[in-house]
Amino acid sequence: MPVFLDTREDGFEAGFRAMLAAKREDAADVGEAVTGIIAEVRSRGDAALCDLTARFDRLDLAPEGLRFSTEEIAAQVARVSAEDRAALALAAERIRAYHARQMPEDASWTDPEGATLGWRWSAVSAAGLYVPGGQAAYPSSVLMNAVPARVAGVERLVICVPTPGGVINPLVLLAAQLSGVDEIYRIGGAQAIAAMAYGTETIAPVDKITGPGNAYVAAAKRQVFGRVGIDMIAGPSEVLVIADGEQNPDWLAWDLLAQAEHDADAQSILITTDPAMAREVALAVERIIPTLDRAAIAGASWRDYGTIITVRDLDEAARLSDRIAPEHLELCVADPEALAAKCRHAGAIFLGAHTPEAVGDYVSGPNHVLPTARSARFSSGLSVMDFLKRTTMARLTPGALAAIGPAAVRLAASEGLQAHGASVQARLGTLNERPNG
Repeated sequence: MPVFLDTREDGFEAGFRAMLAAKREDAADVGEAVTGIIAEVRSRGDAALCDLTARFDRLDLAPEGLRFSTEEIAAQVARVSAEDRAALALAAERIRAYHARQMPEDASWTDPEGATLGWRWSAVSAAGLYVPGGQAAYPSSVLMNAVPARVAGVERLVICVPTPGGVINPLVLLAAQLSGVDEIYRIGGAQAIAAMAYGTETIAPVDKITGPGNAYVAAAKRQVFGRVGIDMIAGPSEVLVIADGEQNPDWLAWDLLAQAEHDADAQSILITTDPAMAREVALAVERIIPTLDRAAIAGASWRDYGTIITVRDLDEAARLSDRIAPEHLELCVADPEALAAKCRHAGAIFLGAHTPEAVGDYVSGPNHVLPTARSARFSSGLSVMDFLKRTTMARLTPGALAAIGPAAVRLAASEGLQAHGASVQARLGTLNERPNG
């Protein structure tokens, strides 16, 4: 049974805090094992990748077989139906169009003292994209990672996807093809992260790694951070649905279960102003679960982490939403825009009853790689900005240096940095003897 809470009842605050504090992911310490895997890949390169792939994915490979060949990709892509191809192409185009609007502009201006200042944006040279593998691999995740990287201008994109027993989802390779990626390796786990971060004889290192994975992948991303950039450490998926009393309870139940079927550790929360709606949705969820192909997973998620909260009004719902800071926030109310204005912390917001979160996983356009575990309080979803870096620019004329340089000399002296001050003072003393620069 899910947890039922009501803000009118004594004990609500304790129950709500317990829900926020609940740990929804495997607590097993994998850090030591990951450290060993990374060290093995760094010291033995391709040989380590082949050994680890045989051990974890039951797949024997030689170094030359680590990468999917052009012929293999073409053969797998040919298996995709026309209908699936069209759907994936539509998703790719919508994701591309949305992210193209995120591209920032360079800037340059001259201030009153005569200093020319500004910044420019440039893409990282190479990015590595991790994709969970096997038949459960998600082609949509390929698009959500690779398309923004291409839009940002990343020249080299690398995908690592495990193929347990040699099984690959052809849609993953098609998604890579549609995104302009042709460097695809059949490796996974911490060893894939290590290979992309440090490189091997076959795989050249990248500058940034993005994409979700299991506990080993997450731990590896933590350990290689600094050597390369990473996007985020993703936890189990979550959705918060805020609904008034005029909604269709079956629709809301499906929305909650769309998250629950991801993972037994996923969390689905309903906040409603209508106690009758709370009861109807709970009954609908229980009725639907046995009909799902992933009933065991969705059932465990709903049983262990499902929550229904009844509130006095939508203002109270918005305050609770900000404390939850959900990955996905659905606003199934009469005026979703007005309510959204009161919700500050959320990875993505879905406005209105006809905007289910599930459409955002595939074709609406915004990215579905989002902050989890309340990290929407301080972070954002994946975007072109994750593949760009900003370089600041400054050019001072002699007059500009004369105007602001003495302050720099003074501040350098206050910090005890003699050469800093001398570097500026030397120029201030000889401005008339040097060419403009």
